[in-house]
Amino acid sequence: MNKVGSRADGSANQNPSAADSWRQRGSDDRPLTMHTADDPAIAAPTLLTSARALIARDLRLLWRRRGDALLPALFALMVVMLFALALGGRRAVLAGHAVALLWVAVLLAGLLSLDSLFRGDAEDGSLELWLLAPVPLAWLVAVRTLTHWAATVLPLVLATPLLGELLHLPRAQLGVLVASLLLGTPLLSLLGAVVAALTVGMPRSGILVALLALPLYVPVLVFGAGSAAAFAQGLDPAGALLLLGAGLALALVLAPLAAAAAIRIALN
Repeated sequence: MNKVGSRADGSANQNPSAADSWRQRGSDDRPLTMHTADDPAIAAPTLLTSARALIARDLRLLWRRRGDALLPALFALMVVMLFALALGGRRAVLAGHAVALLWVAVLLAGLLSLDSLFRGDAEDGSLELWLLAPVPLAWLVAVRTLTHWAATVLPLVLATPLLGELLHLPRAQLGVLVASLLLGTPLLSLLGAVVAALTVGMPRSGILVALLALPLYVPVLVFGAGSAAAFAQGLDPAGALLLLGAGLALALVLAPLAAAAAIRIALN
């Protein structure tokens, strides 16, 4: 029994308790702490990080539905071909109407995908999470709208030289046409985002979106196609391009705010 007790005492001395080991480690060792939401070690998401996360998510979804992303381009190509057939295929006639036809084709192609701008987020509940996000809702709306423009309309703008060749567009007008499209199509997307936000809570609102958006698109179409037409007549297109630029700058500020307010109304 004495041997057993001595062995037990020896093992106790060799294996000190947790409290004894804590005393032996000294005061330099500190216990682990848990971070909370108020801890400055956990940084709140900034505008840049939230935009990067939203763009990455949209690009992943776009890659999964990459077939749908080609629909606006195919639609614009069909519109151009139908106009060319309707005008008889005569080179002089097509060249005189090429600017207007390309603008109408790009406008209708962008309108085709406008209803899906916020529809998927409303169906899976992501818009409600946008309302709870620590960043302004208008910022998320602006990022989504510009991403949508870059994915659906920007490829059409880049393909304008090829479409212009189908319509025998004079190469001297190509630069002004591309400049007007680069200024006008983002403005169309921002105006369309307000309409899409207003109708996001309505089922099957595709026709309603088109009816509401087309009157807003008319001034952009007039100044966009008019700038290239003025250049073809030997006039200065700078005035129309400056008006498009001013409208784009104003829409970048006001359209996301209006769309965010419309989303709050639709969800409530």
